[in-house]
Amino acid sequence: MEKDIIKLLILENQRRVVEVTFQVRPYIIEDQINYVYVGLRRVGKSYLMFQQIRHLLDMGHSIDEILYFNFEDDRIASLSIEDLDKIKICYEELFDCKPIFFLDEIQIVDHWEKFARRIADQGYRVYITGSNAKMLSSEIATTLGGRFMIQNVYPYSFKEYLGLTGIDITDKNYLYRYRTEIMKGYETYFRYGGLPELIHIDDKRAWLSGLYQKIYFGDLISRYQVRNDFALRVLIRKLAESVKQATSFNRLANVVSASGKKISTDTVIDYLGYLKETWLTFSVENISAKLADKEANKKYYFIDNGLLNLFLVDPFTSLLENQVAIQLHRLYGNDVYFYHQGVEVDFYVLEEQLAVQVCYSMGDVETRKREVGGLLKMAKHLEIKKMMIITKDEEETILEQGVTIEVVPVWKWLLGS
Repeated sequence: MEKDIIKLLILENQRRVVEVTFQVRPYIIEDQINYVYVGLRRVGKSYLMFQQIRHLLDMGHSIDEILYFNFEDDRIASLSIEDLDKIKICYEELFDCKPIFFLDEIQIVDHWEKFARRIADQGYRVYITGSNAKMLSSEIATTLGGRFMIQNVYPYSFKEYLGLTGIDITDKNYLYRYRTEIMKGYETYFRYGGLPELIHIDDKRAWLSGLYQKIYFGDLISRYQVRNDFALRVLIRKLAESVKQATSFNRLANVVSASGKKISTDTVIDYLGYLKETWLTFSVENISAKLADKEANKKYYFIDNGLLNLFLVDPFTSLLENQVAIQLHRLYGNDVYFYHQGVEVDFYVLEEQLAVQVCYSMGDVETRKREVGGLLKMAKHLEIKKMMIITKDEEETILEQGVTIEVVPVWKWLLGS
């Protein structure tokens, strides 16, 4: 890559990062720590970089110190690790100060982690983004040597989403003052998710479909050199259809094979790993199961409701549980489980000793009995401090067998949590 092009991009990007507008997101970034931002495509990782750049400028740093480089720029291609050194050299020819590196989508460059480790060891401050969570693999974690903090980036929470639609969430009475707008906004958020760009797009389903195609062909088929693309497509659809139920590797292999393309259990395990690494899906284990069953029988959720909704015909109950799963994953990461031992409880947060059922409506007597009974039976086997049933729009407090169970609408729970 020519040095003149690199210098042009460095200077052009300095102008761009000063002018860009963004929504401030509630992520706590320590000033003296190097970060790797990971998450789904179009989730806003670059804008978190811009947010940190603006913070540093407000703290008194000069724009000359900012070395922002976007490796997806169409004016550069086929970069090697030697080109990363060339970027550093070009900056030093332009400026006398020590740069703060912002390397956007650097995973495109093979062996990028060696360069990142070296400049971190040399005392440079470094921020990195990437769409592939394989950055978190044990090999790369070892190479980075503890020099970097991993920052997971999620789609907008419902509170962030409302803020972008013009609702003043800093108003202590906003739940009452904007109730109609909140309910209307939630219906859109429920169906189409919280990816930042989607808020101002009219044909949301078409945009989501286009994004999914980029993830499918770019982040899955091309990156992992998947040869049986039909089987992968069927697997993703099956995961979407069974988002509320635990399913095993063997069952998934059988279902996909029955569709016409035979696939082994080992290949299913590989494909599930790819889906997780690209941040399309995540999984939840059964806390009451033995170790082997924990790994082999999981519940799978999509990282955004809008992407899940592309595959569903009757989406409402699946979208509700998936949305609760996303929020719990955002708040507690891998500390979220489900419980299945005689009865099933949808979620259990170990750290908080919080048990959560998800139920679209409690109007049916048998449904009510099942949801409440599951929580009460689970409490005989695990320590539980708080029980909740999250519904679409019902609210009450249930007192049963000396236990309090809070029934709360999902939109209110999202805003409160």
